[in-house]
Amino acid sequence: MAIGRGSGREERREPRFDASDRSPDLRVTPADRPAGGGPRISAVEPSFEPRPDGRREPNFGQADDDMARRPERPKASYWAWVMGRSRPARKRGGDRRPPRRGLIGRMISVVVVLALFGAVGVGGVVTYYASRLPPIQNLEVPKRPPNVLLVGYDGKPLANRGETGGASVPLSEMPKFVPQAFIAIEDRRFYDHWGVDVFGLLRALKTNIMRGGVSQGGSTLTQQLAKNLFLTPERSLERKVQEAVLAFWLERKFGKQKILEMYLNRVYFGAGAYGVEAASQRYFGKSIRKVNVSEAAMLAGLVKAPSRLSPSHDPEAARARADVVLAAMADEGYISRDQAQTAFRVSPPSPAPKPEGAVGYAADWVMDQLDALVGLYDEDLVVETTIDPQLETEAERDLADAIARRGPKLKISQGVLVSLGPDGAVRALVGGKSYAESQFNRAVEAKRQPGSAFKPFVYLTALQLGLNPETVRVDAPVQLKGWNPENYSRRYGGPMTLTYALSRSINTVAVRLGVEVGPDKVVQTAHDMGITSPLSPNPSIALGTSEVSPLELASAYAPFANGGFEAKPYIVRSVKTAQGEPLYKRPTTEPKMVVDDERVGMMNSMLSETLSAGTARGASLPGWQAAGKTGTSQDFRDAWFVGYTAQFVTAVWLGNDDNSPTNHASGGGLPVEIWSRFMKRAHDGMQVALLPGDWSPHVAAYPDQQPGGDVYQTGPGQAPPEEPYDGGYTAAPDERVVRERRDVNPLREPLGFLKKLFGGG
Repeated sequence: MAIGRGSGREERREPRFDASDRSPDLRVTPADRPAGGGPRISAVEPSFEPRPDGRREPNFGQADDDMARRPERPKASYWAWVMGRSRPARKRGGDRRPPRRGLIGRMISVVVVLALFGAVGVGGVVTYYASRLPPIQNLEVPKRPPNVLLVGYDGKPLANRGETGGASVPLSEMPKFVPQAFIAIEDRRFYDHWGVDVFGLLRALKTNIMRGGVSQGGSTLTQQLAKNLFLTPERSLERKVQEAVLAFWLERKFGKQKILEMYLNRVYFGAGAYGVEAASQRYFGKSIRKVNVSEAAMLAGLVKAPSRLSPSHDPEAARARADVVLAAMADEGYISRDQAQTAFRVSPPSPAPKPEGAVGYAADWVMDQLDALVGLYDEDLVVETTIDPQLETEAERDLADAIARRGPKLKISQGVLVSLGPDGAVRALVGGKSYAESQFNRAVEAKRQPGSAFKPFVYLTALQLGLNPETVRVDAPVQLKGWNPENYSRRYGGPMTLTYALSRSINTVAVRLGVEVGPDKVVQTAHDMGITSPLSPNPSIALGTSEVSPLELASAYAPFANGGFEAKPYIVRSVKTAQGEPLYKRPTTEPKMVVDDERVGMMNSMLSETLSAGTARGASLPGWQAAGKTGTSQDFRDAWFVGYTAQFVTAVWLGNDDNSPTNHASGGGLPVEIWSRFMKRAHDGMQVALLPGDWSPHVAAYPDQQPGGDVYQTGPGQAPPEEPYDGGYTAAPDERVVRERRDVNPLREPLGFLKKLFGGG
C-alpha cells in the first residue's frame, strides 16, 4: 500500500528482493520525510568507511556528524568585492537571494568609467598639443622689445619710441597697490595656484552658464603672460592647452614675483602702450612710480577691453570699471571699504595729457639716426637730445596759430620752424602744422626752392673774391641767352652798393654777381656753408631755384652767427642704456672754419640792413642785434625767412605740400611775424650779445631808390599791400640787353654816379 497524503487510500505494497525476514525494507515511510518546507534531502547519506586494506568504501548508513553540522557558505556579491568588504553582508529572510544594485549605483559606476575614459582622453589631447610646442627645456622668455626714452635739454622726458611705448619698471619701484589692483580683478588666487586655477575655471564656467554667454574668463595672470610671450591671440583648444602647459613651466622656472613683474611690463593697455609705465605716461602723463590708487585701479580695469574702456575714449566707462576694481581690492583686504568709496574724491586721476605734438617730428628724426650711432640694440635706451621743451612748445604754438589765423586768406596749409644754436644744436624742430594730421617731417625731408633766401651765398662768394659791402653794381635789365630776369616791380635803381642790393633783394644785381663770380663757385660756397642738397650751377642759382630743406638752410646761416665755423645740425647729445652704461657721446672736435672773421662781419652788416630797412623790416627783436634774409619762390609757392642772433638761428617756411601757389604770401610777411614772436620768447632772460665781426659800411644806400624784391615771375604781379613785399623778376618787356660789367672798379663807380648827379668830368 502506498503512503500518500490521503490516509483513506489502500496501502501499496512494494516488491521485495529477498524473502528473508532479515532483509532491510527499502520503502519510504512518513518518518523519512523532512520537517518543514525546506528542500528534501536523503535520509541516508553515503559515508566512507576505511577497510583493512586502506580503501574507503561508501557507506549509506548514518550521515557524518561533522558534515551534518557544517553550515552552507553563502556567496559574496561582486559589488561587495568592489567596495572592499572583508566579509559578505548578513542575509535577511533566510535563504533569499541578495538584492540587485539600484539605479544610483549603476549611474555612479557609469560616471566612474566615463571619468576614467575622459581622463585618458584629456591626457592624450594634452600630450598631443604639448608635443607641438618647442622642447620645453629649450624655451626662453623672449626679451621685451627695447624702449627708447628721449629726454630734452633739461633732462625731462620728451617722448618714447619703440614697440612698447614705455620703459620696463621693476616691481620694487611700483607702488604696492599697482600689482594688488591687477591681482584683485584678474587673478584673486594668484598666490595659491601653480599656473592654472581649477577653481577659477569652474567659477567662470558657472558664471557663464548662468548668464548665457562668455562673460568671465578663467585664465590666470600666468596664463595671460604665457599667451603674450609665446602664443598667438587666436581662440582655439590647442592654444588653451599650450597656454596651460606653458603656465606650469613659467611658475616652476620663475616664481610669483618675477611672473608678476613680467606681466605688468608686457600687458597691452591700448593706444600702442605695452606695460604699466607706457600706459601711465599715455593716459596720465606721469610715471607709474607716481600714480595713486584711483589711477592704478583704472589701469587694471583697462586690461579687460583696452579700446572700449580707455579713459581718453570713454571716461565714464573707465571710471565704472575702476570702481569694480576698487571693490575687488576691498574684498581682498588690500584697501578698506572707506578707501574704495572715497578713492576718486581724495585722489582723482590726473587729466589726460595732450596727444604727442610737434616733438614727434624731433623724436622720429632721432630714431632715424639711432642705428648709425649705436648699431643694433636689444635693451632699453635713454637718448639725451638738444631739444628745449619750452621752445619746442612755443614754436609749435606760434606756427599753428599763424596758419590758423591767416592761412586760409593766404592759401597756406603747411609750415616749418626750425631753430638751431650757433653750433648746430637743434633747439626746436616743427616739421608741419600738426603732427597728428601728418607725420611727414618737412623740416628735414621736404625740399623747396629757397628763392632770395639763397642770395647770401652769392654775395659771400663775391666778398671772398675781393668785393666788399660798399662795392657798387648796377640795377638794370639783363638778358642771358634768352633769359630775362627782372625785379618784380619792373623798376630799376641803377648803381647801388651790395649792401643796399642785398637788403632790398634786388634780383638783377644778384644775377649779375652770380655770373660774375661763376655759378660753380656759388655752389661751392653754399656747400661749404652747410647746404647738402645737390645744386645746379647755372645763372638762376642766384635766385634760389635749386631746392633745399629748411634744416640745411638754417645750418648754412649758422656760420654768420658763430664767427665763421661750420655748424652741422645735430639733435643727439648722448645715448646710454637704462642702467646708465654709455653707448655714444657726441665728440667735441674743433669745428672747421668756413668763413674768415672779416667776411663774417661784412655779411652780418649787410644782412642786418634787411631787418632795419629792407624786406624784413617788420621783424621785431628789441635790444638784440639780428640779421637775416627773406625769400619767396616763383608764383609765391614758398615763403621764407631765415634770421639769426648770436644765440639762435631760426628758419621759417610756409607753403603747400602740393606746391600750389599761395595768395601772394611773401617771406617779408607772415614768416617774419612768426619768427619775431618765437625769437622774443627764445631770448627771454638771456644776456644780450652782438653778432661777430666789426664791419661798418660807409655807404649804406641811395635814398632815391625804390625797394626791390625777391620773387621771380613770368609776368607782372602785385603784392598785397598789408605785407612787406620782397619782389621778384619777370621777362623784360622791352627785351633790352645790358652788357655785363665784370670789370667795374668799386672805387670809381660811386665817383661816376656823383659826376652824373652833380656834373663834372
